[in-house]
Amino acid sequence: MLLTQTYPKKRVEVNLRPSQPCVRHQRTLAHEAKISGRGIITGQLVHLRFVPQPANSGLVFQRVDIPEAPPIPARASSVSGTARRTTLGTGSNQVTLVEHVLSALAGLRIDNCIIELDGPEPPGLDGSSEGFVEIIEATGSTSLDAPVKKFSPIEPITISSNGSVLSFHPRQGDELWISYILDYGPFSPIHPQSHSIAITPDAYRQELARCRTFVLESEAQELQKQGIGRHLTPSELLVFGPKGLIDNRLRFPDEPARHKILDLVGDLALCGFDLAGHVVAYRSGHPLNVELARALSAIA
Repeated sequence: MLLTQTYPKKRVEVNLRPSQPCVRHQRTLAHEAKISGRGIITGQLVHLRFVPQPANSGLVFQRVDIPEAPPIPARASSVSGTARRTTLGTGSNQVTLVEHVLSALAGLRIDNCIIELDGPEPPGLDGSSEGFVEIIEATGSTSLDAPVKKFSPIEPITISSNGSVLSFHPRQGDELWISYILDYGPFSPIHPQSHSIAITPDAYRQELARCRTFVLESEAQELQKQGIGRHLTPSELLVFGPKGLIDNRLRFPDEPARHKILDLVGDLALCGFDLAGHVVAYRSGHPLNVELARALSAIA
């Protein structure tokens, strides 16, 4: 979830090329899998089902609580909102706060899957993607007879707005590295911090999946006045008051920065293909993340 507001002015530079021939095949789940829980935004009990799909199907959301609702592809072109979270779809057929479930699927390299749910958002669980990772791993995955597209930049791609910067740099090798620099200023209860990681299934599972969403106490109070997250208490996610974290303990000293990377993995999954290179983010959130995904998707 995003702590800052949307970014009205952006600068985007794009110049991409395909990487060397792909060494990875597309994957889907070995079987159907189910998980339930209350949504972070609405508090509504939501039942979610992962349904395996054939190659080149991509990741798709399906609202089964809306009769004859069309499927919503998990692509940048489907994004309808980036204020504090990423929302896909239009009108009543929307799914919000999709980044955590998409992050789990992308982090474990599941390329094709229908994500069925009977509500407007996936289960919030504990504000991380760990619950989704556990059910996906318990279900298992299978390789499909189709290659994964992969792109890498030949020169840096930069998106900036109001002091926030998101860049995608060339880097040798086939891995995607993400570095996040978090800085809310000298008087923030969230101390400046950074984290850098190669996005592999093992690293994602061990270093990112457990990292929870976070918010300032003043922001949480304002959101609850708007009817968002009224069912939540500080012990159920990371809430930072003037004196620091309230009624909770960090899982990593830099858990907020790691969660920002978790969000980035989910938002960049909206490209629909793999990336190789080094993404460097400074104070960025969903608006810039999605802007980069849109720019990259334009070349596919």
